[in-house]
Amino acid sequence: MSKPIVAVTMGDPAGIGPEITLLAVQAPEVRDRVKLVVIGDLERLREASRILASAGRWKGAAPELRAIERLEDARFEDGVIDVLDLHNVPAGLPWGQVTREAGRAAFEYVAKAVDLAVNRTADAIATAPINKEAWKLAGVKYPGHTEALAELSGSPSSAMMLVNGRLRVVHVTTHVSLRQAIELATTERVLERIRLTHRSLEQFGLRNPRIAVAGLNPHAGEGGLFGDEDERQIRPAVEQARAEGVDCTGPLPPDSVYARAAGGEFDAVIAMYHDQGHIAIKMLGFDTGINVTLGLPILRTSVDHGTAFDIAGKGVAREKSMIASILVAADFLSGDASEHNAQQEETV
Repeated sequence: MSKPIVAVTMGDPAGIGPEITLLAVQAPEVRDRVKLVVIGDLERLREASRILASAGRWKGAAPELRAIERLEDARFEDGVIDVLDLHNVPAGLPWGQVTREAGRAAFEYVAKAVDLAVNRTADAIATAPINKEAWKLAGVKYPGHTEALAELSGSPSSAMMLVNGRLRVVHVTTHVSLRQAIELATTERVLERIRLTHRSLEQFGLRNPRIAVAGLNPHAGEGGLFGDEDERQIRPAVEQARAEGVDCTGPLPPDSVYARAAGGEFDAVIAMYHDQGHIAIKMLGFDTGINVTLGLPILRTSVDHGTAFDIAGKGVAREKSMIASILVAADFLSGDASEHNAQQEETV
């Protein structure tokens, strides 16, 4: 059986993306599962490879970086990294700085990867981190990966699912203020996230997934003592989902539901806002969490950390999350959404 092809974007060229991309695509456990093509800038990647060599990060000889113009030209040879070279990073671009040029380049990698996946040239994409401020400087209209991926792939609805070990978290809201998050946590929006999570996990091979819905207020409102949003906005969504046959429980106190899910009681948790879900994921391991975008016609996974400008270009960045994101893509492509649990736990 032929291995699936995963297109890996190198992220913001001024961040740690080029370094962790190279290290991840050379990892034996990754190459055993999938064929890989890096979308980026060849010369920037060569510079990153030299930095990694100076830092003693290569086990043996550094890989050869081979430029290709089309994905079909990739050879997938041992000791060679095929690079779909977009020639879009100016010489001398500084490491660790927000620039318009880096933002534009990073967006172009994402757009190219989506095009390959939509046209079924690549089976999945895995993305290294981008910098939202750099995207804004470059005039990119999207605030981040999730929004760009949705529009570029023609998806009417999408959401991020963070994964770390046994814990999966899907957010109702992300990059908005807490005040806006409360307003956006409507019955309709919560129900849409429950349905999307249920459908996506089943598509990934997890039958009859058990979904927990976190409350919005402390103790999920404590029967209205700490706010009525949980009873008024969230519970009706849970009840409707259950009426549709979804194994769904909630709203549950957010201070305990994530531990229960990580312990195996639930297959996924619906979080009401950004920090409620992100804190739980990152407490399990800052560089082992990954992001899967739900609702797209393509499979996309990503690291769950940023560009780390403070250590970019120093050869010290860890590639664990990048490796995990590619392996999770491989698991989902094989139709086994539960296989990643054991593999990730080995890296924590």
